[in-house]
Amino acid sequence: MKYKLGTMAVATMMAASPVMADLVFPSLSYRTGPYAAGGIPFADGYADYFTMLNARDGGIGGVMTKVIECETGYNTEKGVECYESTKGEGSLVYQPLSTGITYQLIPKTTADGIPMHTMGYGRTSAKNGDTFSHTFNYPANYWDGASGAINYLLGENGGDLKGKKVALVYHNSAYGKEPIRTLQELSAKHGFEFKEVPVDHPGQEQKSQWLQIRRDKPDYVIMYGWGVMNQVAVQEAANIRFPMENFIGIWWSGSENDVLAAGDAANGYKALTFHGVGSDFPVFDDIKTHVVDAGNAAGAGDQIGTVLYNRGLYAAMLAAEAVKTAQEIHGVADINAAQMRDGMEALSITEAKMAELGLPNFGPSFDVSCANHGGDGLVGVTQWDASSKTWSLISNFAETDADVVGPLIAEDSAAYAAENNIESSCN
Repeated sequence: MKYKLGTMAVATMMAASPVMADLVFPSLSYRTGPYAAGGIPFADGYADYFTMLNARDGGIGGVMTKVIECETGYNTEKGVECYESTKGEGSLVYQPLSTGITYQLIPKTTADGIPMHTMGYGRTSAKNGDTFSHTFNYPANYWDGASGAINYLLGENGGDLKGKKVALVYHNSAYGKEPIRTLQELSAKHGFEFKEVPVDHPGQEQKSQWLQIRRDKPDYVIMYGWGVMNQVAVQEAANIRFPMENFIGIWWSGSENDVLAAGDAANGYKALTFHGVGSDFPVFDDIKTHVVDAGNAAGAGDQIGTVLYNRGLYAAMLAAEAVKTAQEIHGVADINAAQMRDGMEALSITEAKMAELGLPNFGPSFDVSCANHGGDGLVGVTQWDASSKTWSLISNFAETDADVVGPLIAEDSAAYAAENNIESSCN
């Protein structure tokens, strides 16, 4: 690990320290509003992991953790208000859980010196840490998702998509528009026809879009949706008898909420992921023992192992590991936001570490650096079994097309740096 400090020195430092304040993790959650069904399990998983660390380990490095939850309702203005009201409480890292909020907070968090982790969402070009010094989006981003979907389809078609039609059904927002440029580039590279199909918020009415799909007869549909839009799209796809095995959602379109309403008709639907599925991991035994059975779960305790609970837990685990890294770098246990940023930038996630944490094979190995705030962009594919009501990982976490994604990130981040007079932070 980068900047390794001996464990004996760390232990000595902790023993000599005065009573320390909490390590504060604000949670910009949305337990209300049109996206509550997705926001609740993520917030539960995020909070429960830190509760477990307090109960089982006495916090992180001897310092207790504290989650401050602030309700955003997935509203950008409210999200910014939550940030402003909590940033002065010793907050170490923000997880906005919204691309709209992310775009507003990038300049604010940078000016305030507080890191932000937009795991699998937000501004994709923030992977370039040379420009976006305080924003991180490891282990994968939206353009990785687009490339991962196409790479998977290439594998399903013997490496050749020439003459095929691929439609993108997307939430008509900054989030949904993220993959368009990437898919246009991949269309030119691989020779498939690409069609855009926008869906306005909140997505409860999609008849015209799916009639268009029925007319155009795409071979594959990729979806960047969220909330009720997803389950409506799955149902509408079933109504026109679109083959579910040819329908692939981004990771925000791949939870139980998105498929259960359609019943057996959703069988075979696929979704991308950057982490594992299910509850067959040792860490969940510790969550049950130290959190749920102790009556300290953030929710009812019934979401463990669901896709979005797992994602919240994964985000918390990555934050906790960044804290440990920062503690080792700086030789202090009660770190501040600037030190947290250093820990995030030096983060190294290995399979050995994941296994030690009770999450073997749960996610890809990756390293973060000054130039690379996004990790290695490895993407997996999951598939829904309607009879057992379970998701299964049906692929490895595979590489995405850096030859396409890399230049797009360089171009977009260079434009942002020019517009905002940002100098290199990796000198």
